[in-house]
Amino acid sequence: MQNEEGKITELYIPRKCSATNRLITSKDHASVQINIGHLDENGIYTGQFSTFALCGFIRAQV
Repeated sequence: MQNEEGKITELYIPRKCSATNRLITSKDHASVQINIGHLDENGIYTGQFSTFALCGFIRAQV
């Protein structure tokens, strides 16, 4: 939910799994969020990153 100024007023915003699009609930203690850094053509970190969230269901797969 957003207020009139456009600020988010929710205390908890659930994430979605990047692999399955399942909601990652607050009780999913096996979930992880990984930031993968972007590199330029020389292999130097550019200061940007992509975020991937994986739910516990995916991590439990062997």
